[in-house]
Amino acid sequence: MSQNETLFPAIGSLAVKADESVVPVEKTDDVEDKVVQEVASLCMNCREEGVTRLMLTSIPYFREVIVMSFRCEHCGTSNNEIQSAGKIQEEGALYTARILARSDLDRQIVRSPSCEIIIPELDLTLPPTSRGQLTTVEGLIRDVYTDLNMDQPLRRIQDPEGYATIQGLVEKLKAILGDEDEDDDETKMGEINAVKAADKDAPLQPFTLKLDDPAGNSWIEFMASMADPKWNMRQYRRTLEQNVALGLISADQAASTTGESTTAKEGDEITTEAVTDDEVFVFHGHCSSCGHPLDTMMKKVTIPYFKDILIMSTNCDRCGYRDNEVKSGSAISEQGKRITLKVEDRDDLSRDILKSETAGLSIPEIDLVLQHGTLGGRFTTLEGILNQVYEELSEKVFAQGDASKKSEKVDFETFLKNLKEASDLSVKNAERPFTVILDDPLANSYMQNLYAPDPDPNMTIEMYDRTWDQNEELGLNDIKVEGYEEDAKKEEELAKEDGVADSS
Repeated sequence: MSQNETLFPAIGSLAVKADESVVPVEKTDDVEDKVVQEVASLCMNCREEGVTRLMLTSIPYFREVIVMSFRCEHCGTSNNEIQSAGKIQEEGALYTARILARSDLDRQIVRSPSCEIIIPELDLTLPPTSRGQLTTVEGLIRDVYTDLNMDQPLRRIQDPEGYATIQGLVEKLKAILGDEDEDDDETKMGEINAVKAADKDAPLQPFTLKLDDPAGNSWIEFMASMADPKWNMRQYRRTLEQNVALGLISADQAASTTGESTTAKEGDEITTEAVTDDEVFVFHGHCSSCGHPLDTMMKKVTIPYFKDILIMSTNCDRCGYRDNEVKSGSAISEQGKRITLKVEDRDDLSRDILKSETAGLSIPEIDLVLQHGTLGGRFTTLEGILNQVYEELSEKVFAQGDASKKSEKVDFETFLKNLKEASDLSVKNAERPFTVILDDPLANSYMQNLYAPDPDPNMTIEMYDRTWDQNEELGLNDIKVEGYEEDAKKEEELAKEDGVADSS
């Protein structure tokens, strides 16, 4: 058993241990035998002594956390929070969930102290807080509703305009929760409603919930698998300001690194010659994980029977952050490409695969669907990319808790098992063939043909015309490479005419 498993046992095993325990807490002398550690703490409400309970646990498919609960027996004050016990992730994460039905209110949320929550339809932004939170979408909405509604009577007298603005938001949150007028008093008193918002028959106005966490330690649950059309995850590199806010780099160091020029110096040689395969270019920048200076190297590689690509590699000597990215080195294709491969033996898993940042990947036999852009650009083998998907899901996915259904938990565990078998046992023994579909609207993806230059009997390549929506998503509908100078002149003339008309 590893050290992490000893310090942070699974939350399920702690629950079983608590149920099997028959010894009263006050009679337990061995602190290590206690499921929950208790610490005497000062109550900030009445200044008497209260009790803080700490539970170190690990959430399956997510990471280690510390659950804390405080209660004062003198005044009844209670407080609960959750803190991440893991490290700050190498990249930030933005999770987006479309709440279209009342069942979506049961989606579970892990919110770290550095997470910002945004609901665009309500013009609502919750800034980072001093404590983490483990809740559901309903719990989050109810907390906001309670906090805003608490001071409304006083605000109505002191600030009528502010009262009217906030009351409009309160009414929208109340409609989402499906609460009736007679439930207001119970909500204000902090009592728990007997009926969950997800089980009510009231209509729900759809809205979007975004979790933006530069530390990458927040999460919102998806339904069944990552193919959930109402769920999306995007990882991004942190800015220098975000690294300062997280404490990864001091403000003085940030000021000094910002002052350093990263542009070409006067003595640097500038050339317009074509890039050769032997050249390695170096770009100066800052580490998105720790904020210190580093170099990104780029090299052009020619893939036989395909096209030129650019491989970019980043390695930070300070924190160990590493990142590899693949980009196309050719023009935008007029058509998209769909590659279908029948995987029948171990040799098929050794095929080289280039998945561009715009490509999607799916395996119908195990219901695996990676939306376009997931995992970014990758140049690896088929086995390697399946292992990356498995590690990404098994480490970060949160599929446990009171709001999750048992059937969903079983389905997800079966999905992970099938995904692991797809890259390991079943294919190795040729017991379970499967199909891999690589769909790239820009045709910048590639899968190795073992019979090149002859056709591969197990691989099908299909070229197709992109739809208008695909071109719009890729920004191709607004691209104009010819005659744009004339359009710019016309816009300038119109602007001048408008200025003359306004002055007159």
